[in-house]
Amino acid sequence: MAEQHRPPYRPPYRPPYRPQHWPTAEAPDGFAAALRSAVRGEADFGPSARALTTMDASNYRRVPLGVLAPRDADDIAAALTVCQEYGVPVVPRGGGTSIAGQATGAGLVLDLTRHLRSILALDPAARTATVQPGVILDDLRAAAAPHGLTFGPDPSTHSRCTLGGMIGNNSCGAHSVAWGTTADNVRALEVVRYGGEALRLEQGRAVGPHGVRELIDAHLALLRTGYPDLPRRISGYALDALLPEHPGGPDPVRAFCGSEGTLAVVTEATVRLVEAPRARALAVLGYADESAAAEAAPGLLPYRPLTVEGMAADLVREPAGLPRGAAWLFVETGGDTPAEARAHAERILRAADAVDAAVVTDPAGQRALWRIREDASGTATRMPDGTEAWPGWEDCAVPPARLGPYLRDFRALLAQHGLRGTPYGHFGDGCIHVRIDFDLLTPAGVSRFRAFSEELADLVVAHGGSLSGEHGDGQARAELLPRMYGDELVGLFGRFKDLWDPDGGLNPGMLARPAALDANLRFEVLPKRPVDVEFGYPQDGGDFAGAVRRCVGVAKCRTETAPGAGVMCPSYRVTGEEAHSTRGRARLLHEMLAGEVITDGWRSTEVRDALDLCLSCKGCRSDCPVGVDMATYKAEFLHHHYRGRLRPAAHYALGRLPRWLRLARPFAGLLNALARVRPLAGLAKRLAGITPERAIPELATETYSRWLRGRQGKGTRIVSSSRVVQLWADTFTEHLSPQVGRAAVRVLEEATGRTVLPPPSGVCCGLTYVSTGQLDRARAVMRRTLDRIGLLPGHPLVVLEPSCAATLRTDLPELLPDDPRAHELAASVRTLAQYLEEYAPDWTPPRLDRPAVGQTHCHQHAVLGDAAERRLRERMGLTGELSGGCCGLAGNFGFEKGHWEVSVACAEEQLLPAVRGSEPGAEVLADGFSCRTQLDQLAGRRARHLSEVIAEGLERGRS
Repeated sequence: MAEQHRPPYRPPYRPPYRPQHWPTAEAPDGFAAALRSAVRGEADFGPSARALTTMDASNYRRVPLGVLAPRDADDIAAALTVCQEYGVPVVPRGGGTSIAGQATGAGLVLDLTRHLRSILALDPAARTATVQPGVILDDLRAAAAPHGLTFGPDPSTHSRCTLGGMIGNNSCGAHSVAWGTTADNVRALEVVRYGGEALRLEQGRAVGPHGVRELIDAHLALLRTGYPDLPRRISGYALDALLPEHPGGPDPVRAFCGSEGTLAVVTEATVRLVEAPRARALAVLGYADESAAAEAAPGLLPYRPLTVEGMAADLVREPAGLPRGAAWLFVETGGDTPAEARAHAERILRAADAVDAAVVTDPAGQRALWRIREDASGTATRMPDGTEAWPGWEDCAVPPARLGPYLRDFRALLAQHGLRGTPYGHFGDGCIHVRIDFDLLTPAGVSRFRAFSEELADLVVAHGGSLSGEHGDGQARAELLPRMYGDELVGLFGRFKDLWDPDGGLNPGMLARPAALDANLRFEVLPKRPVDVEFGYPQDGGDFAGAVRRCVGVAKCRTETAPGAGVMCPSYRVTGEEAHSTRGRARLLHEMLAGEVITDGWRSTEVRDALDLCLSCKGCRSDCPVGVDMATYKAEFLHHHYRGRLRPAAHYALGRLPRWLRLARPFAGLLNALARVRPLAGLAKRLAGITPERAIPELATETYSRWLRGRQGKGTRIVSSSRVVQLWADTFTEHLSPQVGRAAVRVLEEATGRTVLPPPSGVCCGLTYVSTGQLDRARAVMRRTLDRIGLLPGHPLVVLEPSCAATLRTDLPELLPDDPRAHELAASVRTLAQYLEEYAPDWTPPRLDRPAVGQTHCHQHAVLGDAAERRLRERMGLTGELSGGCCGLAGNFGFEKGHWEVSVACAEEQLLPAVRGSEPGAEVLADGFSCRTQLDQLAGRRARHLSEVIAEGLERGRS
């Protein structure tokens, strides 16, 4: 144990604060009507709205009475007046990414993200901006960027956290070593107290409600000596900012920041902007272990870096791009030119005593490395062996010079309790994030969680630290504040809270008179036994509740602008509604399992309606830091929801498409002619549940397999089983786009000299059955396929349609987990580019030398990856990046009635603008049938599968 700077404080036992006036089930009589008559915003007391806001990104859960989305400051004041009249508590909520539970509450939740998102003013000369509380941080930074400015604090949730939430928690982020905390960057606040009174807070002016000045003057000595001096002291109320000797005079704005919604609700904020470097470089320094990295961090601060971030190897799943070492520091530097930024980074590199190091100047390379660090709050929720890990001690801070010894003691304390964690964070500021594998499901595990928390609080205090260094105390740590500050100062916190909020109506149970740290745990309400489900959920031990628990609420899915080539979450980016985010849907499933707010289980209409706009794009499977797989959860839910009941017409028509296409094959020409008769097509679409705006795709008059058998009957002979290629005849290639299969045969034979085997009849991956939740039928189809496929040992299976490849790779073994043939088939799946790279590495593809646009299929992005396709396009001279996101058609989704607007809006998000803005002569690529159909029907552009483009190049090369 390190030398203790002060003896650990152990307060006398006190029962946790449990106010009796917290509502638990129903709103007081007349409250909902009074609220709705007083505001213009939307007030929702239904089960969906309540279920969506029971949790934030913490371990805690509280069920609210309802949710209000106020339209303006007047709405907030009116709501707070009505709430005071009826004794209803209020919880202001931004992005809902708080780690300590302060964005949960049992009263009325104020959703400040729906309407209060305006940047009211931006003054480049004064370097200030005035914003509403629901403004997303990245939106403010984007608005400031043309002026060479930015907002300094930048939590890893910068793409979805709000300025109001940052003020509430006094958020910091990676650049705090250069630009400080949120409190350092707020100039003025407009706030409304419980009861509706509006106040303006500015430095050097009135310090708040009546009585605050007298309270401070009566306790000057305590306030001058009671706070540790360190850069990341976020815990408690910053009452020392109200001391008369504070630089510039008492600062009520700084004292308000970090108050976690317990004093008043922010309606407007004027913030400071800082000059953003024109160029940046990233020095990545490798060390033997995290303590060595931590001890090196303070020595780099005199070089005035923009960041000094630390991360250990047990957090990094794929260390590509990182120098040698078991821990790393990410030290960002800035300059007016790339050369200046690089020179600054190289000076730091020379000064650092690192095992290995690298300087990264390429923006794409920097983004890739930062993504590893920013996703840590999600990836850290799973240990390398898959064990769950949770917040709770997410961000305590010690003086930077003490960080190395603290980390050693912290690791020792973990071992003493039989726990594991993965520290990372803001080493330059002495602030550590960690997720720990607490058992929060059993009484014994919860008891250990409490014991560990108490001992860790003592350890942090012994090193002169703060229990919270970034995310606030919330429910996770506020109970332990007496260990850090002592009873007298914590008692002063309560008196300060009472002057602001004498009725105790604002976020009760946080900071002052807090709830117990082991109460309201969100796992208590989940089933104690595994739920009977269809998929295997191999990453979650077969437990559907465990799969749902994956969502910890970091809300990367709430990013409204596409993050590069990312996919998640297309429906949320279109609607902006929490219910249509991956997190929102996971929350509804959680509450469905809990049975308290959503009471009808698998029959829930609330869950069904939220999942209805899920495109099953699988983007969350790869883009979500914790690997939530909403496409699978949706299929599971639909299976149970419609079991023994009549399904929507589209489930019968589109969900069983492979069967209907096989039956229609002899009549393809006639059916195509009938589909061109508008009244008949309209009738067919109505009967099939297809939206009237969609055109019915044309059937192939000659299927792919018939063409191949006819071709091989004309002289093609299989000489040896070692000289063959197995090419999967998916439903779309077989019946709707056989030209893709014909092109692939030409390419494979040219590149490998092998013969493509004719496909067995009646095989199907089961995709359409899975996507509509017909899992019994899907399993039967898959078993029939396994009986007929006859895989040749050692021969991969080339699959041209990405959605079918993804189904074979993931859904097949997860629906048939006990069938070894399913796992063998899944492992054999290759895309065309993957097969060519593996089995024809020396083949030279045709050189085309033209730009390419289009889209990487969302299932390929999520399950298969597109690295081989990128390399093949580069060898062919096809330049440019393909779009990310989802095309919006997504198999049956874009055809179903009621989905047209969302389908089009998804396509307009990335794909259609990219194609419309492409250069003349650009190749339009789309390997997915849905993507090609969407482009044809919405843009009037014919897109092609990569196999078609290669085959055309080969033909031209021969001529």
